[in-house]
Amino acid sequence: MGKPTGFLEYQRETPADREPLERVKDWDEFHLHLSDDRLRTQGARCMDCGIPFCHTGQLINGMASGCPINNLIPEWNDLVYRGLWREALNRLHETNNFPEFTGRVCPAPCEGSCTVGLLEPPVTIKSIECAIVDRGFEEGWIVPETPPVRTGKKVAVVGSGPSGLACAAQLNRAGHWVTVFERADRIGGLLMYGIPNMKLDKEKVVQRRVDLLTAEGVRFIPNTEVGKDYPVDKLREHFDAIVLCGGATKPNDLPIPGRELKGIHYAMDFLRGNTKRLLDARGSLTSSGPVISAAGKDVIVIGGGDTGTDCVGTSLRHGCRSLAQFEIVPRPSDTRTPDNPWPQWPRIFRTDYGQEEAAARFGADPRTYQISTTQFVGDESGHVKELHTVKVNMAFKDGRMSFEPISGTEEVWPAQLVLLAMGFRGPEDFLLDALGVARDVRSNVAAEHGKFRTSQEGIFAAGDMRRGQSLVVWAINEGRGAAREVDRWLMGETLLP
Repeated sequence: MGKPTGFLEYQRETPADREPLERVKDWDEFHLHLSDDRLRTQGARCMDCGIPFCHTGQLINGMASGCPINNLIPEWNDLVYRGLWREALNRLHETNNFPEFTGRVCPAPCEGSCTVGLLEPPVTIKSIECAIVDRGFEEGWIVPETPPVRTGKKVAVVGSGPSGLACAAQLNRAGHWVTVFERADRIGGLLMYGIPNMKLDKEKVVQRRVDLLTAEGVRFIPNTEVGKDYPVDKLREHFDAIVLCGGATKPNDLPIPGRELKGIHYAMDFLRGNTKRLLDARGSLTSSGPVISAAGKDVIVIGGGDTGTDCVGTSLRHGCRSLAQFEIVPRPSDTRTPDNPWPQWPRIFRTDYGQEEAAARFGADPRTYQISTTQFVGDESGHVKELHTVKVNMAFKDGRMSFEPISGTEEVWPAQLVLLAMGFRGPEDFLLDALGVARDVRSNVAAEHGKFRTSQEGIFAAGDMRRGQSLVVWAINEGRGAAREVDRWLMGETLLP
């Protein structure tokens, strides 16, 4: 490294965000960049540790450790420190097709495995990554790169989320003709409609990359659900290989009394409708279908993950009257516990952007832990008006987790909008049944990681549809891996990484 003692001399510094009470007034991205000099200083903190766990991308006892796409983090940290930004961009693109996505929305398991993080705050890897790629676009270094030779092979990619886009990018790079099918009206899948605009700008960031892939030769077909709008037999007939990248889109439900009441919605329906309305308005289009609004309502979000946080941030921008977020599990520890050692991803208490904004707006963190909803109660028109809850203790019986209610902790909460953000239970069935691919015990497509082949010849699977709900960075890993194996299957060998 250019500064072997940098981690001893410099403190961790992250970019400032726009002020919470200011940013909730719009849908613009709220993250800012550090100056070049300060980014170089942060790059100098990378300590030439010898065994950089930050880019291992392993699972240790089921917990993520390091970058799933094996970004060469120490190398581009050093290049940034030395002011070699274009070289840093080249090194970053060797492993990551879309650093502008991961630099914004990835939780950075690399930082959780940083060696500096054993004793000091880790290197600000994610901020440096985002700054590298944003500078690449600003300088005009990122331009369409069409393959010099076409193989004549045609591949269909079903789903245009991060795994589908990564798969398409790599297969196109190998010279195959790639067609990506997307049932939504815009390309991007989770990136377009699952993540709010203030975290990932759709026009400036997502559409920019889609336009780049189009210029490189990838064909995108939106508004087309394979198996319904486009017959499966036609797909098999017209393409030499098929890659399923449709995601895990079946949400977990909460089947308790009152679930049928109006005003209770899945989180993704809320987020998707909001982003579509925003984009349609910017494009002077008329948004189709009803839009779920939190304006003037008491909102309760059930679920504490990223999707729940996005519901919090979106509800605040609508102008909700009050806001609460429920988590059934106990509050995480402020520091690592003995069963969560480095270099695993640290399961610690964090305050994300949505909770920060809610605290600024209402004076307190919106989260309540160890709470379970027992019933929904409606008004005379059949609309939800309140939730009944009880506090719970988490216990393990016969190796299984259970939640035992605590007597005397019952409570009633006003609510005219309830958003269910409790994760997902696998891919939708229709297309998979039509193709006849085998499923695993969790209902995902059965295909071994590293091979990505399904039970049907010539059909591959990647992303959440294969592994279950996960991170954008894991989806990119899977899309790249599936592309490599499709290329090998088509050509007998592959040069894809």
